Amino acid sequence: MSEAQRFQLDDLLTLMARLRDPDDGCPWDLKQTFATIVPHTLEEVYEVVDTIEREDWTHLREELGDLLFQVVFYARLAEERGDFSFQDVVHDITAKLLRRHPHVFPDGTLESRRGADAVSTQQVAANWERIKAEEKSSAEAIPASVLGDVPLALPGMARATKLQKKASRVGFDWNHVDPVWSMLESELTELREASASGDIDHMEAELGDILFATVNLARHLKLDPERALRRTNDKFTRRFQYIEQALQAQGKAPQEASLEEMDALWQAAKKGGSETPR
Repeated sequence: MSEAQRFQLDDLLTLMARLRDPDDGCPWDLKQTFATIVPHTLEEVYEVVDTIEREDWTHLREELGDLLFQVVFYARLAEERGDFSFQDVVHDITAKLLRRHPHVFPDGTLESRRGADAVSTQQVAANWERIKAEEKSSAEAIPASVLGDVPLALPGMARATKLQKKASRVGFDWNHVDPVWSMLESELTELREASASGDIDHMEAELGDILFATVNLARHLKLDPERALRRTNDKFTRRFQYIEQALQAQGKAPQEASLEEMDALWQAAKKGGSETPR
């Protein structure tokens, strides 16, 4: 396809309108609602993250297209309801980012330039929070909670991280990591005590406290807990597949092996580094 024939954003919007055409659109697309698309959106987001972490730039192009299509789909549904259009979405995000970047667009226009004046990342962060707070106070009669805009639908670990960061910005945080270690050790002790009681609800609450404290520790160590867990998931997968392949070479399935046999192979996978049976 030549450059002149390459599809543009307007073509994607036209395609979306055709898919939702009541007369000759796609039956699957016509059945969809905001709620039914959400699981697909979450899946596409994770696929984008996965390709970035694997540095798979070829597939990232494809996954970003899939994610863009989700936005176009939501906007089309909203336009059919008479709420807003894709163009409204583009306008709103552009206007918001112009407002929130006065250090780049001092006059609030795309054409304006700040010149050679340097701005620190700390100043940028402070301005961002101040402008967001001003936007909220002008939109709401009652002051919103600092935590009010943290989405409930976020995955638990991501939401814990965001809640903690929000609280930290107003001073509710430890100044160094030592108390966080102590807190995590205390929460582990409390879970052991709850486990001894056999109270499931109590145990769940204490396990939640441990996970929240672990997120707090990661934040103080400047680590991404979600990324760390994904890395461990991948590592577990590689090592368990090593066990499966090693047992297969012996003519066995995992369910036919003892825990001791599988643990020995697990240790071999850890020690070998390659994690591929020889």
